[in-house]
Amino acid sequence: MRHAPIDPALFCTNRRRLVQLLSKNSIAIVHAADILPTTGDGSLRIHPASDLFWLTGIEQEESVVVLAPQATDPAQREMLFLRQPNEHLATWEGEKLSPEKAQQISGIAKVRWLSELPGVVHTLLCTSEAVYLNANEHERAAIDVESRDVRMARQLIERYPLHRFQRLAPLLRTLRAVKTPAEVDLIRRAVAITDAGLHRVLSVIRPGLMEFELEAEITAEFIRQRGRMAYEPIIASGKNACVLHYNDNDHECRDGDLLLIDVGAAYANYNADLTRTYPVNGRFTPRQRAVYEAVLRVMRSSIARATVGTRLCDWKRASQVQMAGELVKLGLITQEQFAADSFEQPACRKYFMHGLGHSLGLGVHDMAPVDGPLEPGWVMTVEPGIYIPEESLAVRLENDILVTETGPVDLCGHVPVEPDEIERLLASAAATA
Repeated sequence: MRHAPIDPALFCTNRRRLVQLLSKNSIAIVHAADILPTTGDGSLRIHPASDLFWLTGIEQEESVVVLAPQATDPAQREMLFLRQPNEHLATWEGEKLSPEKAQQISGIAKVRWLSELPGVVHTLLCTSEAVYLNANEHERAAIDVESRDVRMARQLIERYPLHRFQRLAPLLRTLRAVKTPAEVDLIRRAVAITDAGLHRVLSVIRPGLMEFELEAEITAEFIRQRGRMAYEPIIASGKNACVLHYNDNDHECRDGDLLLIDVGAAYANYNADLTRTYPVNGRFTPRQRAVYEAVLRVMRSSIARATVGTRLCDWKRASQVQMAGELVKLGLITQEQFAADSFEQPACRKYFMHGLGHSLGLGVHDMAPVDGPLEPGWVMTVEPGIYIPEESLAVRLENDILVTETGPVDLCGHVPVEPDEIERLLASAAATA
């Protein structure tokens, strides 16, 4: 656990929120993520399962939480199951959680060893009517690998065919979209670490540097502040920035190019997701500035439109219409093309072809109802862009916002984005180099 300890009240609150949605005489079971193989005897570093972490704060492999709110024995109403430590594990993998440490992290009083799980589940099912089981139901997920949750689901359905099995994912999708104040604080910390990484880039950027050298600067700052990369960073100069998911990060940053950096820190598994676009030589050309300011206007207007009750499709559509107007001013589309704009065929699509934003939290593309509506507590990214391959020019700007009853709060409002401020910071860095 690289991050500082988290108050277990967060996880206790999350479990209470979920239990309130479960049907009578039911249990819910949530697993940790698998450790995935690479090649030979290699494996990837474990990425904590977001749902298990949201409920418990536990990041250890093979862990399982069982919630049985109507269990006759109060001690069985919430239980955490862990791998039992032994000398072999201590030698090869290091210290594993003790029951006492797991209690401190999760706020769960009853911690048992994983070997006890089958017997306990059987006992609970003998007096339960329904079982809530989890699965990855993210609308953009590629379901190629069977998860621990799904493996247990298959086993339980086969062994207990007369029980009623229900999906846990829709409940978690709704709950996780609304962040508690404690979760927002963790996202703010991730944003602050990301801001520090971007400032480090601003202090060293100059023509001749390689994209991967700037990635190294950001990575070093994230690790120094107890964070990590939330996703593969995009460090794209010149025409590379016109490739939406570019992450080779192996080209030279040339004089006259813009540099697009899409990066986010993860802190305590909560993610930031920011994008900034900088002139490599410290000064925007008139054309670069015009495109930049157009994108900035769309971002600011889109932030203002992120209000309670707004449907995501309507929010995105408003940004497309505004962007089409900006493209007319930039000479990229004609007035006739603007007049033909429609929901099915947005006039901006050639130069602004992606979505406006997504839910953010334990996932970079976090779980949330697909079309909203926006509710207080939602954290969203806002990321308009203009991509002009024929000019080797692209600008994308992205901030993270909190939806509240009184209007959106820009969690990245302190991260430099005004073009004059960007040029001032780059000039100051050049003067002291």
